[in-house]
Amino acid sequence: MKKFFALLLLCVCFLTPSHADEGMWLPSLIGERIKDMKRKGFKLSAEDIYSINKASMKDAVVQFGGGCTGEFVSKEGLLLTNHHCGYGSIQQLSSVEHDYLTDGFWALSRNEELPVPGLTVSLLVKMEDVTDRIAAGEKAADIAKAAATGEGYRASVEPMYYGNQYFLFVYQTYRDVRLVGAPPSSIGKFGGDTDNWIWPRHTGDFSIFRVYAGKDNQPADYSKDNKPYQPKRHFAVSTKGVKEGDFTMIYGFPGNTQEYVTSDAVEYVAEVSDPMKIELRTQRIFQCFNCHNNYLLYNRILHTYLI
Repeated sequence: MKKFFALLLLCVCFLTPSHADEGMWLPSLIGERIKDMKRKGFKLSAEDIYSINKASMKDAVVQFGGGCTGEFVSKEGLLLTNHHCGYGSIQQLSSVEHDYLTDGFWALSRNEELPVPGLTVSLLVKMEDVTDRIAAGEKAADIAKAAATGEGYRASVEPMYYGNQYFLFVYQTYRDVRLVGAPPSSIGKFGGDTDNWIWPRHTGDFSIFRVYAGKDNQPADYSKDNKPYQPKRHFAVSTKGVKEGDFTMIYGFPGNTQEYVTSDAVEYVAEVSDPMKIELRTQRIFQCFNCHNNYLLYNRILHTYLI
């Protein structure tokens, strides 16, 4: 599957002490997996995950900024995302007097929420298989242009499964997004980027934003008159926790996936690409180490000469 940021994928995992069934699927095609998911404990329908006719989970999951995932957790546009996803916005709003990265930030009222210039949140309106149209000679740019007709709409046609299928993705982008809360970086970025890829993690990797809308709940530039966006669907936050064997599902916008690479590609990474990178980086480390030692020796000689 081709790598690109605008793709919405679904990853489903069933966790038991002895068995795990996992994979990544397009939300519009999840009906092919729904029976198996229900056998493993899933209690909703395929329409509850993805639907263009009624509110579904796709309306609660958003693309935050350029490629991160966020989710609505209230009927008034409150949104959760990772701390590292909100990091740039938090930094953008920080100053010497108000270092929100170091100290964190919490708006105690709507009036204290901070607008983030340039930050956007995009909602998936629909996705559609357009393989036959591409095969018939239609241009992807023309298909996308014709689909992006609503307020704040944008669209793209993306190749999937190594170009064997093409899908049209249509989004609606909201431009008034405000920072509501973020923990200090000592909590939100504890462990750094290295721990971002390790489980279990020991960090409060979250930040909180709110999406605002103009007239008729439509996208609008920042204005004091804008109102909190009212999503078609939002997730309720449960404090019950989970237990061993519960069905779990991740729904979002991965930056890329190598879920469907060929065995030859895996062999190339394992036998050629990774060993070469390790060798090159090892050489660089030793070169930097030698440069550092030479620098210390030069300073020692210069210091002795001057004395």
